Amino acid sequence: MSAQSADESSHLQSCSNNEFIALLKLVGSPLIPFQVHPDQPVTRPIKDCSIEASTAKYIVQQYVAAAGGQVALNSVASMYAIGQVKMTGSEMHEGDDSVHTGGNSEVGGFVLWQKNPDLWYLELVVAGYKVSAGSDGKVAWNQSSSQPCHANRGPPRPLRRFFQGLDPRCTANLFLEAVCIGEKNVNNEDCFVLKLETDAKILKTQSSPNTEILHHTIWGYFSQRTGLFVKLEDTKLVKIKPIKGNDSVLWETNMESVVGDYRYIEGINIAHSGKTTATLYRHGASHDQKRKIEEIWRIDEVDFNICGLSTDCFLAPADLKREQEGVEQQ
Repeated sequence: MSAQSADESSHLQSCSNNEFIALLKLVGSPLIPFQVHPDQPVTRPIKDCSIEASTAKYIVQQYVAAAGGQVALNSVASMYAIGQVKMTGSEMHEGDDSVHTGGNSEVGGFVLWQKNPDLWYLELVVAGYKVSAGSDGKVAWNQSSSQPCHANRGPPRPLRRFFQGLDPRCTANLFLEAVCIGEKNVNNEDCFVLKLETDAKILKTQSSPNTEILHHTIWGYFSQRTGLFVKLEDTKLVKIKPIKGNDSVLWETNMESVVGDYRYIEGINIAHSGKTTATLYRHGASHDQKRKIEEIWRIDEVDFNICGLSTDCFLAPADLKREQEGVEQQ
């Protein structure tokens, strides 16, 4: 996938090309805060735990059955997906008033590769700008057509896009450790709600000297009628410490992904369309602002157990390697 840079950008109501790239990364390639190992069993004993935890494990077992069954899910060693996206955004608004996306839609596409357990690679191109992200099993990273490669702190973690109906086994493994907190209706579908709270130790490993992640919470919504996964929601609160002065800024990101259009691919039930809404809040430094970005996506092609997909396909970029080697030598 190729991309061309433009001199000026008003895409997604952004003020600059760098801001547009940041918004693409925010919606297109965020990571889940947890490590997920798709090679572990997707069923666990429901005894010796709280009612909320045992209920969650039972709901996940029903989801595994609805997604194609444990045998079919365990047969997957690798996958790829090709899809299309359409994004719209709002300007940054002051205060707590509601915001609505508008203006021109930006269209693009993505290709996603995965090989168990922690190898994956994404290319996302929207409006001529490309964002790449990947994991080589040791470190997760991202880069863009106008910015250098950047390593994510902490151990490698999976891409959030996998949990938007593309990878049932990873989704099941993620929510095996959740608790059931109740029920909620999503698009006229009664759902069980499962919740995951990120441990403070995990958040600390993902923080930096100038950036502190205060909390990152995930909710999964599973249909009571079909057992399928229908919505992923997460909230992340980050404290940015200024280089000079004492006025810290809080950035809160709320993301909701509703998935649907399930179809069987080689015996596995995969969601083929959905919509993600991301709301970004900025508090502090005498400002209370927020903006909204929406992404509508459609999956054109999915396949499993790709021949010739070796670990060499997931190598980190050379500039990231040089950066790591320089750090190790210091």
